[in-house]
Formats: sequence, structure tokens, C-alpha cells
Amino acid sequence: MFNFYSTSELIFGNGTSHNSSNQIIDILGKNLFVITDKGLTELGLLEPTIKKLKINSNVKIFNDVESDPSKKTLLKAFEEAKEFKTTGVLGFGGGSSMDIAKLVSLLLGSNQNIETLWGVNNAKGPRVPLVLIPTTAGTGSEVTPISIITMDDKEKKGVSSKLILPDLAILDPLLTINLPSNITASTGIDAMVHAIEAYTSINPNNNPISKMLSIEALKLLGSSIKTAVFEGHNINARSNMLLGSMLAGKAFANSPVAAVHALAYPIGGLFKISHGLSNSLVLPSVLKFNSINEEAKKNYAYLAPYVFNDLDNSKSEKDICNKFIDRLENLSKELKLPYRLRDLEIPERACQLMAVEAMKQTRLLINNPRKIEESDAFNIYKAVW
Repeated sequence: MFNFYSTSELIFGNGTSHNSSNQIIDILGKNLFVITDKGLTELGLLEPTIKKLKINSNVKIFNDVESDPSKKTLLKAFEEAKEFKTTGVLGFGGGSSMDIAKLVSLLLGSNQNIETLWGVNNAKGPRVPLVLIPTTAGTGSEVTPISIITMDDKEKKGVSSKLILPDLAILDPLLTINLPSNITASTGIDAMVHAIEAYTSINPNNNPISKMLSIEALKLLGSSIKTAVFEGHNINARSNMLLGSMLAGKAFANSPVAAVHALAYPIGGLFKISHGLSNSLVLPSVLKFNSINEEAKKNYAYLAPYVFNDLDNSKSEKDICNKFIDRLENLSKELKLPYRLRDLEIPERACQLMAVEAMKQTRLLINNPRKIEESDAFNIYKAVW
């Protein structure tokens, strides 16, 4: 037995972000509350969409979303949306903007106390209508029932509920064309982590649909990430990355991620390192730790050729698994991403604090193929430092 939830409608194609204005208005109503960040508004990326929406609706833009959005930002957005008498919410941007949009739509519709939302299936609903438009190829947030918020004490907390899946997701590859190479790289690795962890998750809801989607995601991502990073205007590579990110999102939305994410969260929460980069930093060491487990080793060896199609699969399972992990580590270097904590000015003494914080991510750690203790987390951080 398993459950599989996903966004009910999805539109993909170049220019769809501003060519779908009528559908957006039909879903969201007359008072559209748009949630994004200052960088995107300054780039003018939002303008074509807003211009068309304003013809037949009232639009208010909230662009104060930061990377790893805070509870304070969520509450500010909620208050402004309530005052605007919002009929529907449009999240436009990376995972941070979409995560805030999900919870604002939920709070507007349900007026539920925010402190009762955290965790799995604690949202009561309903929510107001919600449309999401991603501008990065990484989080897959447009098709996941998850929102992550950073608390005042820097701990990251999540809301996981099918209620926050949007009514419509619009994937427009043209929006990702001007994404800087470092963001393209880190968000691309993030999407690969989603697919790898979804495939190998020991969550009871791991299922054949998620496994299939993980494989297809890794085919697209593995074959396109270098081109997307170094030839940013290659629309085919950008399209493959956006599709791959979405497929990986659908996969882990139903077969939840595990220790890579659990250990990445303290890096982002404590040191303001982007989520994708945090994942890429700990990915190889977590996979090395997990590969002691026979089933994990077998799964990593199975996935390896889908990411790196030149791998020699005539070798032993152990050899292929080890090569897979080494190639993932080298991929981050090839993409010019930092690969050591010290390169980001994170002190060695922080390894213990991060290990303590990682242990709080029980909803993720429970899905890992191999049990991780605090001492294991500490050793992984030390290896990455």
C-alpha cells in the first residue's frame, strides 16, 4: 500500500508564465497576492506576468522573501495578504518564495494557529487558491506538499500536508535563462539529491511511481547540468533541468528525503548557506556512510549509470557505488561549487553544534537507509570541514 499525491494541474513551456494569465485569474480570483523576492522584481522577471494579470485583476506584490525564509517574514506576508482581502496567492521564485506562498494561502484559508502546523499532516485547512511559478530548477517546491521555515532560534521546521499542494504549477524554462551559474549548479545538485534520496528512502510510502520518477529525473539532470551551468542560454538544457527538478519533486513529495537534508539544514539555518549548496556539501559523505548498508549500496550502484552514463557497469556493485559517490563529489568541483565547510568560513568547532541540530530533524532521519547517531553526524561534518 502507498499514497501518491501531486499538484493537480501543470503547464510547461516557453512563455507560459505570462501566457497563462487567464487561467491564473480563473483560479485565484480578483485580488491576487504575489509572493516573490527583491532580486526577481529588480531583474524585471515578474513584469510580463504582472502586466497581464493587472488587466483583469487587482495585484499586490510582497517581495520581502529572503533565502531560507523566516517565521517573521511568513507572518508579515500573512498580515499584508489578509489586509489586502486576498482571494488567491501566486508564489513566483525559488523554493523560499513558494514555501512562503504555500503557508500564506493555508493561513488565510484556515486561520489556524501557526504553532500547530509544524510536522506531518497537522494542517487542518482549507486554504485559499494557490498557483506556483518556479524560477529555479532545484527545489521542485511547485509539486511538493512541504514548506520549510527558519525559526527565531535558527532551527528549520517543516509543514508537510497535501493541503499545500497548489492548484496549478507553471514551468517556464525562459525564466531560468538568466540564473547565475553558481545558483544553477547548487539548485541542480539539490534536485539530484531529491531524486537519489527519494529512490533510497526507507519511508513506508516509498513506491514504484516515486522510483520511476527519480530515475527519469536523474537522466535529465545528469545529462544537462554541466551545459546549463556553463552554457546558460541553452534552452534545451534549461528545459531538461526544470523538468528534472519537477520530477524529482514529485518523487520526494511521496517518498520523503533523509539524512542529506537533515544534515544540510543546520548549515543553512546557522550560517545562511543556500539549501542547494548545503546539500551538495554533505552529499558525498552521507552516501559513503550509507553505503555500508547493503541495500543502499545496491541502490546507489543501480542509479549510477543514469547520472553518469559513461560509467562501466561491468564492475562489482561496490566498485560502481564507490565510483558514483566519487563522481558526485567531483561534479561539485567541476561546477565550481565550494566543497568544504572551511571554504565558507564555517569554523571547525561548529561541527558539534551542527550535529546536535541535525538530530532534531527526526522526520527526515527516520527515512535514512542507515541509522545516524549524533556522533555519526559529527564525523560527517568533520569529514566535510
